[in-house]
Amino acid sequence: MSIKNNQIEINYNQTLQADPYLTEQLIKHLNPKKEGLYLNIGCGTGNYTNALYDKGFQCVGMDPSIEMLKQALSKNRNISWKIGSAERTDLPQNSVDGVFSTLTIHHWANLVQAFSELAYVLKPQGKIVIFTSTPKQMKGYWLNHYFPKMTEGLIAQMPTLERIEKAMSYSGFKIIKTKSYTIQPDLENHFLYCGKHNPEVYFDDSIRHGISSFSNLTNMEEIELGLATLKNDIDDKKINDVMKSYENNLGDYLFIIAENSGENPL
Repeated sequence: MSIKNNQIEINYNQTLQADPYLTEQLIKHLNPKKEGLYLNIGCGTGNYTNALYDKGFQCVGMDPSIEMLKQALSKNRNISWKIGSAERTDLPQNSVDGVFSTLTIHHWANLVQAFSELAYVLKPQGKIVIFTSTPKQMKGYWLNHYFPKMTEGLIAQMPTLERIEKAMSYSGFKIIKTKSYTIQPDLENHFLYCGKHNPEVYFDDSIRHGISSFSNLTNMEEIELGLATLKNDIDDKKINDVMKSYENNLGDYLFIIAENSGENPL
């Protein structure tokens, strides 16, 4: 049982606000220019598109959901919001100076087709910055202990770094850098592992409903059981042992920065 898509989209807009540090990192890795044009693929309700716009950069926000884009448009009518996907943007060749995507690559149906399309619309030597998590990293989330079916389903969706690199290479991209990101206690963006240091946030219905993994991949029985167990473990201080058992040095998420060689085989 899951909540309706329009409720997901409403909560998504309320809880997935752009985090200042992650915005800084996107800008650092993308290295945008004031005169350039930058495509945010899978922009959702446009929080990171707006964050870059507020820093003075011209952006196009693209998403397959008309409901998401309606909310994005209501927040900023100065940005060009377009229906589309990574596999089909309908943008002209060499029309954007950079591409960025946050926590959406696992929704792309065909990585080779997607990167080939993005290489087509991206100018030669233009950068693409992907913010995602890998299956290896996600296996290190203590959420696995309380919501095993949810995390198992999501991990199965996540492309490995090797798959991403292979698809990028085939499409004319070259990875120039990867950088892991570890959740900080002051994180303002309420995505899946936002409660790493503060488990209590998962008791907030609005936060859970804004996280698609909880809404789409988990049945109510697992949610209720997992939350009840989590509450008991917090009360009994057992949560500290659970969290410690999942400590690792892989980081929680990953920035993948690549450059378009201009030699797209497709």
